[in-house]
Amino acid sequence: MPKMKTHKGLQKRVKVTANGKIKHKSGNAGHLMSGKSSNRCRSLRQGRTLNNPVVKKMVAALGGG
Repeated sequence: MPKMKTHKGLQKRVKVTANGKIKHKSGNAGHLMSGKSSNRCRSLRQGRTLNNPVVKKMVAALGGG
């Protein structure tokens, strides 16, 4: 059976933490920032983590599963 390929698009956007959660950047933070409140802009700079049933599939797509 051939090796499973890493999903390169996902690999560029996320990192897997030691506990198996997925770290990613917030969406809606690329442009048009002048229309958003400064509180919202500040919170969008923070990273986010995912920890739900989809994470197992994502980790598998990254070649760790």
